[in-house]
Amino acid sequence: MKIALLGYGKMGQVIERIALERGHEIVLKKDEFNTYEGLETADVAIDFSVPMAAVDNISHSFRAKVPVVSGTTGWLEHYDEMIALCKDQNGGFISSSNFSLGVNIFFELNNYLAKMMSTLDSYNVSMEEIHHIHKLDAPSGTAISLAKGVIENSNYTKWTLDEAKENEIHIEAVRLDEVPGTHTVNYNSDVDSIEIKHTAHTREGFAFGAVVAAEWLAGKQGVYTMKDVLNIK
Repeated sequence: MKIALLGYGKMGQVIERIALERGHEIVLKKDEFNTYEGLETADVAIDFSVPMAAVDNISHSFRAKVPVVSGTTGWLEHYDEMIALCKDQNGGFISSSNFSLGVNIFFELNNYLAKMMSTLDSYNVSMEEIHHIHKLDAPSGTAISLAKGVIENSNYTKWTLDEAKENEIHIEAVRLDEVPGTHTVNYNSDVDSIEIKHTAHTREGFAFGAVVAAEWLAGKQGVYTMKDVLNIK
C-alpha cells in the first residue's frame, strides 16, 4: 500500500517506521517546507499534522481522490465542512481523537460506566488528562471524546476547563515533560470513588492504530470511525 504522510513530526516518523515494517511504501512526507507532489499516487493519506494545516491536508487529499485517516485534533470547527467535501468527492475518511486500539476500547468502557452511573446522583464526574509540553490544544481531543461519551449517556450537559457548575464535567488539562498521554475519569462521592484510567507508555500505540485504520480504509468510500475498524457494535 502506498501511504502519504501529511505531517512529519515525531508521530509521523513513528508512523513511517511502523508502515515500512508492515510492508507499505511512503510516497509523500509532507511538512511545512514541501508541496503535495506525489499525493495523487497514494492509496491512503495519514494526517498527523497541526490544527492550522489539517484542513488543507484533508481537502487536498479528497480532491486528489485519496482517502484520509486524520489524527490531528484542534480543527473540528471545520469537521462538517470536511465531511461535506468528502461526500462531494466520493472520498473515504476516518477522523479520531485517538487511534490507539487500547484507547478505543477505553472509550467503550467509559460509555458503559457512564450508563451505569447515570442514576446515582451522589457521584460527581471529573476528568484529568496529562500530555507532553509540546501539545498545542487543551483539553486533548481524547478527553473531549471521553466527556462527550459521558454526556451522551448521562444527565451531564457540557464539559469545562473552569470550575464545574451543576451538570458540567470539569477537565483538568496538565502539560508535563514528555508524557505521551494519560486520561483518567473519576466518579467521586462522599463515601468512595471510582476511577478508570488509560496510560500510554509510548507513541507506538497511536501510530500502530493509525496504520491499521489506513489499511482498513484503503479502497473504501464513506465516513467511518474506529468502531468500524475494530468491528465494535
